[in-house]
Amino acid sequence: MWDFDIGRTLGIMARTWPFILLRMLVYFAITVAYVFATGGGAGVGYGVGHVWPDSDGPATFAFWGGAAGFVLVSVVLYWIREYILYIVKAGHIAVMVRLIDGDEIPDGQGQIAHARAIVTDRFAEANVLFVVDQLVKGAIRAVTGLIGGIAAFLPIPGLQGLVRFLNTVIRLSLTYVDEIILGYNIRIDSQNPFETARHGVVLYAQNAMVMVKNAVWLALFMWLLTFVVFLLMLAPAAAILYAMPGQLAGWSFVLAIVFALALKAALIEPFAIAALMSVYFRTIEGQTPDAQWDRRLAEASRHFRDLVDKARGAVTGAAGRGTAPA
Repeated sequence: MWDFDIGRTLGIMARTWPFILLRMLVYFAITVAYVFATGGGAGVGYGVGHVWPDSDGPATFAFWGGAAGFVLVSVVLYWIREYILYIVKAGHIAVMVRLIDGDEIPDGQGQIAHARAIVTDRFAEANVLFVVDQLVKGAIRAVTGLIGGIAAFLPIPGLQGLVRFLNTVIRLSLTYVDEIILGYNIRIDSQNPFETARHGVVLYAQNAMVMVKNAVWLALFMWLLTFVVFLLMLAPAAAILYAMPGQLAGWSFVLAIVFALALKAALIEPFAIAALMSVYFRTIEGQTPDAQWDRRLAEASRHFRDLVDKARGAVTGAAGRGTAPA
């Protein structure tokens, strides 16, 4: 069915508890920001609504005030997303890579400093890591089309609707491929992250059937668990909003989604990433990037071509400084 070891993956999660705790703090803080921004906006709107002649003014303004607070937090998170990637996600991936390879890592809070040193060595600045991450995401989107999606598994006529649905599931399952390639980048210990990411994408593509199979299983498990968490969070979300001014009952649904996604990001995502990295590292062992897949990806994806160009630019820049990339 799948190729990852659940017990070993849980063990990796346990060994990296400082990062699990850090993720919980970060995503809990994000959830609290949503709660306070939504409630604060609703309160301001409710107050403004009392000076409006319409009898429904307070409720209407409370709703739009809550919406404005929600949007404000979303915009702030959009702008700091690269720093969350650099400080929280990349560091966690760095220590997971070491554990997958059987290396020792520090315990306690020293683990976070150790991981940050690894990430800083590979990616001097947060924006470099963010650019690599975005280009990999774009390049991976071409992989599904190139392997023919699930049609490669089900070459049966008359199942176009089912094929389209399952291809959608596959695309959703590719969410964490960029993290896997980031792990490969850290593992290779390269000084040219763009070139290493390029090779990582090619290796993923040439082993796509194995990786997609495992990714689909993990995606189904993750979203099922997230949905269960969402159902459990509906009651506390409704209780929080009940105490706020105005008619905000509908926002309990949105807030429950935020709670569920926060828990998913803090606990469920690291499990999926560790499991998929283990499968990826084991599958590509002894392989080299296939030149044919390299050409196919370059033809199919503008993001992959950008990755190639930046990799060459890094080599040229290093040569101009009289140094060669490792």
